[in-house]
Amino acid sequence: MMQSRTTQQVKPAKWQNLVIIFILLFMFISALPNLYTDKVNIHLINNTHSQQVSPHGTSAQGISLQGISPQDLNSLFIEHNFYVDEIRTSTASTLITLANKSDQQAIESLLKKEFGDDYLIESTIENTAPTWLKSLGGQPIKLGLDLSGGVLFVLDVDTDRALSDKLKGTILEIRSLAVESRTRIRKISQPNKHSIMIDFGQTYVGAKQNTKQQGKAELLSKIKKNYVELTQEKVNGNQVVLTYSPEEQSKFRQETMQQTLKTMRGRIEELGITEAVTQKQGKNRIRIELPGVHDPEAAKRIIGATATLDFYQMADNSNTVGIIQMRDDSGRKLTMNAQVVFSGSHIKNAKSGKDEMGMPLVNLTLDSVGGKKMSLFSKKNIGKPMVTVFSEFYRNAKDEMVKKSKVINVATIQQHLGSQFSITNMSSPQAAQELALLLRAGSLTAPVTIVKQRSIEATLGEDNIEHGIKALTIGISFTLLFMAFWYRSLGVIANAALALNLVSLLGLMSLLPGVVLTLPGIAGLVLTVGMAVDTNVLIFERIKDELKRGRQVLSAIESGYKSAFSTILDANITTLITGIILYSIGYGPVKGFAIILCLGILTSMFTGVFVSKILTNLIIRENKTQLLGVKL
Repeated sequence: MMQSRTTQQVKPAKWQNLVIIFILLFMFISALPNLYTDKVNIHLINNTHSQQVSPHGTSAQGISLQGISPQDLNSLFIEHNFYVDEIRTSTASTLITLANKSDQQAIESLLKKEFGDDYLIESTIENTAPTWLKSLGGQPIKLGLDLSGGVLFVLDVDTDRALSDKLKGTILEIRSLAVESRTRIRKISQPNKHSIMIDFGQTYVGAKQNTKQQGKAELLSKIKKNYVELTQEKVNGNQVVLTYSPEEQSKFRQETMQQTLKTMRGRIEELGITEAVTQKQGKNRIRIELPGVHDPEAAKRIIGATATLDFYQMADNSNTVGIIQMRDDSGRKLTMNAQVVFSGSHIKNAKSGKDEMGMPLVNLTLDSVGGKKMSLFSKKNIGKPMVTVFSEFYRNAKDEMVKKSKVINVATIQQHLGSQFSITNMSSPQAAQELALLLRAGSLTAPVTIVKQRSIEATLGEDNIEHGIKALTIGISFTLLFMAFWYRSLGVIANAALALNLVSLLGLMSLLPGVVLTLPGIAGLVLTVGMAVDTNVLIFERIKDELKRGRQVLSAIESGYKSAFSTILDANITTLITGIILYSIGYGPVKGFAIILCLGILTSMFTGVFVSKILTNLIIRENKTQLLGVKL
């Protein structure tokens, strides 16, 4: 009977064991890339090209690196207290492998200073992982700002200015509606940041009054239809106030913040930074963490730029509801209709390039709305000029928000245009690339300014990692010793499950793209160790209770695992709920801690319950005379 019972217990566990072994193996392979490091290689390429003739009669370029030897470079680095792993020379270039990634910017600056006129300097990052591991697509855990170094920005979003600017545009559109409906408006003004006042002028009598009232009613009806967010309120017979209600103002601010967040994330993606943290902080601020960025000025140019692109028609004497005047780079005075034809918000894609003459340009692709506007406008204005104006906001010495605009292009519309066209006459290829980047990421409806900027050096990040690993090592060591001493053979099983738990957690963190390890995240790892051991302690104490009641060892183990599971599940679910709340409302370091905590709970339950049970069944296969200090 006992033999038959044992067979029935083992048979259904075989496929479960295979699944668990497969998961552990998968997690182990996923965690492997963390054992390897990234190395920075700097390539020094000679800019002096000598024309050579190949044996086939075609022209080829030969590159000479004579004059710079590895010894000369090494002496230069030692003189400036830099150390490199390797310097290799070839007929095409010199390859310098850095010993410390944090020295990259300083060494590049030194090389540019010494050889910048004659040599091209390029940098690449190469991981030391074996080829077979790279082919599997494995990636190490992404490090946060406090561990890898980088830049922190806090941006202030001026939603009040955005609402005021939107109302200014609405005023121009209302003037156009009045011209189209032939309704006279004596004055239209903006008394405050959230309302518009329309003054229809003096009151007439008779038929003239009836005609005016009819035109006024039609205009107000069109305004109500086109601007549903505005509330109409009559002050007297001749004045109407259009107002954003408090609810609409709040809705506009929320939409503006969401649009700004989306735009900032797009700009960061264009910079190629995948581990960045971009989130709302407080009411009108955005927090941006850029790990691994060691050139804050380059990031600041893109992150802090409030770039907008507007297209204007040159003013004429017909249907002009307002004019603005600007000067181009040559000093020529331009008079334009104040109403924008369309803005950068309709730009779907932007790429820098060159025209037939090799001059830099930006190729634009518009969305369906912008393409329709461009099509209608260009069809009516073939042969007429269109002005492209680039604008950005900044704070002056008095801390006032100032809008700076410049004309970047005046072009004559040669043909009927659609959703694709080009901005030519750019000042330089770099200017074309930066403009294309900003337009791809999207224009900002609200001015943003950087109110806080903090750089964290990579050396500080390395110190944080070193101290964090030291704390983790001490915690694990004491835990392993305690478990082995207190629970004997089952303690060794718990220690093995703990090691597999850490491997599984590292593998899971490497697999998930949104997981970033921060310094509080290392604290989460230490906490995970305690939680994983706590799972085994609950199980072992239940087993001890069953042994004291007189059960045999194998029966007590089975009962202990089964009865402890519900308690373990309840405890971990409550902690998991806390972690999810922390992740949803926290930001920065709090978010990093919360996500490690949640993942640690999942891996702790997996290894503490299922893996440790398999190990227990493998090691303890028969009833003993004593277990956990209880004699049977």
